[in-house]
Amino acid sequence: MKLAEALILRADCQKRVEQLRQRLAKSAQIQEGEMPPENPQTLLAELETAVSELTGLIQRINRTNSQTELEAGIIISDALARRDTLVLKRSVYESLMRAASHSQNRYSRTEIKVLSTVNVAEIQSQIDRMARDYRELDTQIQAANWNTELLD
Repeated sequence: MKLAEALILRADCQKRVEQLRQRLAKSAQIQEGEMPPENPQTLLAELETAVSELTGLIQRINRTNSQTELEAGIIISDALARRDTLVLKRSVYESLMRAASHSQNRYSRTEIKVLSTVNVAEIQSQIDRMARDYRELDTQIQAANWNTELLD
């Protein structure tokens, strides 16, 4: 099985666990004299199976990511960390740009003038570079996912 296939299965397992959470919540309480929509014990057993499968997939994915090189000297785990921090950093820069480019209307010369403390154009340029870096890195990671066999 390819790493990308395992990632798809992991997402499916996570969705299944969330569905079981919701179904358990609906079956957790009933009015006296009524039956629950589903047997909570059966749902809990399904949950245990789904979580066990999810644990195994996550372990194998992590093992594969930590032992597979994306390119010389860079393992997939390190590339994933870089990609995640690029998203975070870009988000902060976008917040800064929005805050700095927010204009205030002055109705008279006596009102306080508000000025930006950063160069909005330069911040936008940095955001664009981060977006490009993210796309390039994500493409490399996706390619590796489809070319890498999942380790046991």
